[in-house]
Amino acid sequence: MKSKTLIEYQLKRKTNSNLVETIINAKKNESWLGIASVLVGPRRKRMDMNLSQIDAQAKTGETVVVPGKVLSGGEVSKKFKVVAISFSSKAEEKLKKAGCEAILISQEIEKNKDAKGVKILK
Repeated sequence: MKSKTLIEYQLKRKTNSNLVETIINAKKNESWLGIASVLVGPRRKRMDMNLSQIDAQAKTGETVVVPGKVLSGGEVSKKFKVVAISFSSKAEEKLKKAGCEAILISQEIEKNKDAKGVKILK
């Protein structure tokens, strides 16, 4: 995990305002520091995941964090909560159709400051 100083240094290079806000909020909470260290790294190292990959790793009723974008490849067979930086429009439709909840990381940090019951996918 990266130090707060290194996260602050790498944050200066980011231009996406939503991403910057998310990283700042994650950096303030020790529980979310691991997510902040992944998000401030290069974009090519972020985890973009298909729905089929998420469905294989998630359990019913679980909160799953994807430190990247959720893509629409595959189907969802369980109900769970997906938290990510962004969602493709088709992925969001498929999640809602399956009864899952799709939330941005910044919103989840505000609701769940201690990151209780959160599983980070890698």
